[in-house]
Amino acid sequence: MKELFDKVSESCSKEVTQSYSTSFTLATKMLGKSIRQDIYNVYGFVRFADEVVDSFHDYDKKFLLQKFKEDLYIALDKKISLNPILNSFQKTVHTYNIPIDLIEAFLKSMELDLKKSEYLNEDEYKEYIYGSADVVGLMCLKIFVKGDQQAYDKLKDAAMSLGSAFQKVNFLRDLKADFEELGRTYFPSINFNNISDSDKQNIIADIESDFKKAYEGILLLPNEAKFGVFMAYRYYKRLLKKLNQTPAIEIKNKRIRVPDTEKITLLTRSYVKYKLNLVK
Repeated sequence: MKELFDKVSESCSKEVTQSYSTSFTLATKMLGKSIRQDIYNVYGFVRFADEVVDSFHDYDKKFLLQKFKEDLYIALDKKISLNPILNSFQKTVHTYNIPIDLIEAFLKSMELDLKKSEYLNEDEYKEYIYGSADVVGLMCLKIFVKGDQQAYDKLKDAAMSLGSAFQKVNFLRDLKADFEELGRTYFPSINFNNISDSDKQNIIADIESDFKKAYEGILLLPNEAKFGVFMAYRYYKRLLKKLNQTPAIEIKNKRIRVPDTEKITLLTRSYVKYKLNLVK
């Protein structure tokens, strides 16, 4: 009956994805069926860890994250967990030989969110982004190439650039919430209270550079993964365009988003471009 338990576990990971992120769910649905569930499994794991440090303010976050971490190591060792999110994640880790150092780098960044409120230089900033975003892109890449190490090595830098771009867009979009609700600022040398349009443009130029590197890798992805990743890329590019068109003072005071109707239009146009082989 282990198969039934695994099925229930994977249903939980899918439900987590659908409940927490309509955009990520939409992109994941565009992936091939053979890899879709494993992406849900990765998302469920990273989302739960992120929720501990970002949302559980009335609880002992340090204890909860440490317990989650301990349970993860047991799950990886025993290849089973009564925590359905960890059970589905360990299954994906073992299926695609996802390196433990990627998982540990992610957990390190989550631990930083418990104690660190600002990043004072580029080295600290890049280290956090690597652990919180780049390694998630690399976990997904392992799935996209189905464990093919040669293909993974070829696309690794592009996957990291895409992870960085997504995270930096999130930082810019969530500037207000991160500062006012969580007491965090991620961009080094930026004063939240005095952020200027020039500051914003420098951040956007950096993100655009990441997107350019990432796009080259998207073109080389296997067909099962290409459209789903292209869809996520297009969504974040649209969000970045909106942020670029919004004055810095407004970004500081409200969360900029892409409406659901616009997401559907974006999906349709992206699909047309993809089917007409215009993604090149």
